[in-house]
Amino acid sequence: MKTLTYISLFSSAGIGCYGFKQQGFKCIATNEFLEKRLKIQQYNNKCDFTSGYILGDLSQQKTQEKIYKELENNNINDLDVLIATPPCQGMSVANHKKNNEIGRNSLVVESIKIINNIKPKIFILENVRAFLNTICTDIDNIDKTIEESINFNLGGDYNILSKVINFKEYGSESSRTRTLVIGVRKDLINISPFQLFPKKQKAHTLRTLIGDLPSLKNMGEIYRNDIYHSCRSFDIRMLPWIENIKEGQSAFDNTDLNRIPHTIINDKIVYNKNKNGDKYSRWYWDKEAPCIHTRNDILASQSTIHPADNRVFSIRELMRMMTIPHDFKWSNIDFDSLNNLSDEEKKRYLKQEELNIRHCIGEAVPTRVFEQIAINIKKVLKNKVLSVNEIDKIIQEYNLLDKEILKDFLKNNIYKYDLNTLYNIAELANIERIDTKAYFTREDIVFNVINKLPEFKNKKMLRILEPSVGIGNFIPLLFKKYEYIGEVILDVIDIDNNSLEILQILLSKIKIPKNFVISFIKKDFLLWENEYKYDLVIGNPPFGKVINDKALLEKYKLNMFNQNTNNLFSFFIEKSSKISNYVSLIVPKSLINSPEFNQTRELLETYNLHSLTDYGEKAFRGVKIETISFVLDTSQKEKLEKIKIDSYITNSIIYQKKSYIFSKDFPYWLIYRNSFFDAIVEKMELDIFESFRDRQITKKHTLNSGKIRVLKSRNINNNKIKNIDNYDCFINEIDSFIVSKYLNQNDIVLIPNLTYNPRATFLPKNCIADGSVALLKAKEDIKITQKHLEYYSSEEFTEYYKIARNRGTRSLNIDNNSVKFFGLLREL
Repeated sequence: MKTLTYISLFSSAGIGCYGFKQQGFKCIATNEFLEKRLKIQQYNNKCDFTSGYILGDLSQQKTQEKIYKELENNNINDLDVLIATPPCQGMSVANHKKNNEIGRNSLVVESIKIINNIKPKIFILENVRAFLNTICTDIDNIDKTIEESINFNLGGDYNILSKVINFKEYGSESSRTRTLVIGVRKDLINISPFQLFPKKQKAHTLRTLIGDLPSLKNMGEIYRNDIYHSCRSFDIRMLPWIENIKEGQSAFDNTDLNRIPHTIINDKIVYNKNKNGDKYSRWYWDKEAPCIHTRNDILASQSTIHPADNRVFSIRELMRMMTIPHDFKWSNIDFDSLNNLSDEEKKRYLKQEELNIRHCIGEAVPTRVFEQIAINIKKVLKNKVLSVNEIDKIIQEYNLLDKEILKDFLKNNIYKYDLNTLYNIAELANIERIDTKAYFTREDIVFNVINKLPEFKNKKMLRILEPSVGIGNFIPLLFKKYEYIGEVILDVIDIDNNSLEILQILLSKIKIPKNFVISFIKKDFLLWENEYKYDLVIGNPPFGKVINDKALLEKYKLNMFNQNTNNLFSFFIEKSSKISNYVSLIVPKSLINSPEFNQTRELLETYNLHSLTDYGEKAFRGVKIETISFVLDTSQKEKLEKIKIDSYITNSIIYQKKSYIFSKDFPYWLIYRNSFFDAIVEKMELDIFESFRDRQITKKHTLNSGKIRVLKSRNINNNKIKNIDNYDCFINEIDSFIVSKYLNQNDIVLIPNLTYNPRATFLPKNCIADGSVALLKAKEDIKITQKHLEYYSSEEFTEYYKIARNRGTRSLNIDNNSVKFFGLLREL
């Protein structure tokens, strides 16, 4: 595997990202504003080239250009990881001086700009608890929350997970509640940010962590074997304040008033203020280490006093708390040489370097936290994602179409395939799923769906239903999404018993969280009667149609609002919306524009649509179908004014007014509608034509020559017919075909069906068209000219038409809805 690469911004002494170095990542560039901190990174040989150490203000273009130059110097076209830990003073609860910090917080935006320019595979942002809700000045010069800025600028290209976590539960040895944001580029198949988050693990007690280090009783004392384990001096008048306090107590708890922190002004005692409640406080031996702040050098800071000694924690103790490796270098002088200095030389060294070291530790990310993320990144990037053809070969080689053999194969997993690969094999081998048009949903797509779900933070018990669970692609990420809910009742339904058995085998390979209770139900969801209301229905329902069973179709349609469809997913939408407060489903994109689903869209508009994601053809590998997902709130009476549109087509996040994109001025939803589209609409008279497409003529009817020419899509050009050898065809008898009614009619307009490059011409004499061409006839007696038709081939109309067709690639039939967009220019 090639060496993985990273860039680190606002990197201070490089303590956190040292974890990436430990895992063999190559640092391409590292940026820091203060030279004394950047030098520490040089001592640790972080970059291969001296030019990789970039000193300067990241808001300056010249500093950013140096970073881009290092990518060139290292021949990096696709950076693996970008890490940014921008200044947090304006957000931190420990900082009481927050005057006009919006501009300072906007350094976050400089990180966002660089991520946007470089487009690394993965980005990591780390900051204080309040990070995401803090206001910054965004790229568009509008003040907004940092979370809004991240999602708006990066959400189009990345799946992004933001969590507020205490690092002591994820590898650190000290309490540190921080915001961690991980973004994974959307083109990375089967990788989600959940896979990259560090694993939970319990921190050690302080006694276990530092109890082996010798006690330091005297101010200025330095342990002979470790220069970084020393007793930092402080004002001797403070000693009475702390010498009698016990673990967990503060100097402000002293009953003797003379031992309470104070100053004397004009011979009067003025007591200090205890703003954070943990100043001058002694920490516990048998608890995890406290949060390490930048001012860990003073007694007056938060929880800085050793459990037994009257002093602040030493540098070595702080390093252990922050999981900084023992061999991390703070100087260009090697550790043994430092320890061999005389006591006076050691004191001079510490006087010069100690504060910088302590401040660097106080603002760092614990090394082990980032190291764990680095380990996870290595794991997912080295995993080979098998193609559909490769999986098919495995299925054929091991005869996995046999259900019992497949189950044994999954149980034993003798070839040690990862969970995603097992899911892929199971789905593609289960042929019954093909009959119901139920497709495998990749983890990156599952993440995109689940990440948009409500948090339900105030609920102690959650009821979730998967109505067509298949092999349960959504379940592992549901575990992670709702790990903090007290009890989660998850009901999973499938009509196929084999799918449920395979699901249980796959679930046996992962640890089901204690807060989840799963019930497996073999039923037809559309005929199943629920016992109670659900909080959430989520899944990927079947996309097929009921064609040959009229009795079953009648049962499905019973009490359905949309009676004009036989498509299963529409029935799933309706039933789900009746039995759950929230619904999130992946469905065909035809939902948003097909006449068949006019009533389904009407129904959805009565509820509160939170978001809609357009995957285009990117959701299902090997399947040429366009899909969307949505989050629907059926319980909230007050509707949101805007809806979030996440587009895999344009790689963008946009917030659209519902009244704008659901406007009744148009036949269906226009999720990409914009001012350009509106300007074109103003130039045209819409709803001019009615359309017809032949569904009878096939190859068996056509000839190489004959009386009447049958035109096909490739024959249609701008105001003319194109002749094509070995393509053109004819027919002799057409009276039995409905399309015959258009033969030799005047002013019939031909437009190719299923194309993003519209062009038009009039129907010539003695010609008809097959189903690849739409025949348009004016509803009224209107003069249509070649100039009108010529406009349909213009770049302007082509872009307008893409928006009108919601940038689709498959759902492009010209029907009685979409034909309305072929208007006539008002002025020529």
